[in-house]
Amino acid sequence: MPDFMAGCLLLAALLSSLAGMGWLALSMQLHAQQVWVRGCSRHTPGLLRLLGAAGLVVALALCLVVDHASMAVLVWVMSLAAGALTTAFVLTWRAHWLRVLAPWVRAVH
Repeated sequence: MPDFMAGCLLLAALLSSLAGMGWLALSMQLHAQQVWVRGCSRHTPGLLRLLGAAGLVVALALCLVVDHASMAVLVWVMSLAAGALTTAFVLTWRAHWLRVLAPWVRAVH
């Protein structure tokens, strides 16, 4: 696999990890209130948890395409850490930026 293609796949894995961690964070009521002030509907957290898990699985699959299993798992775990840290910083600094991950969600009135 050419280096450029491998780099693109690893970038996609990193973005998938970031989105997955963001969706998992938004599935929690406290973080949903940070982002949408009044939280979200009662059906939304389940969908966001499913999307979050799918994002993390996609990231693992992309890592496995690029490298052999032992290296891919290492890269995946590091991308999970980067995604979690970035999500935590965004929640602390500019929580409303996470609305990009769930544009269909409307705040509960």
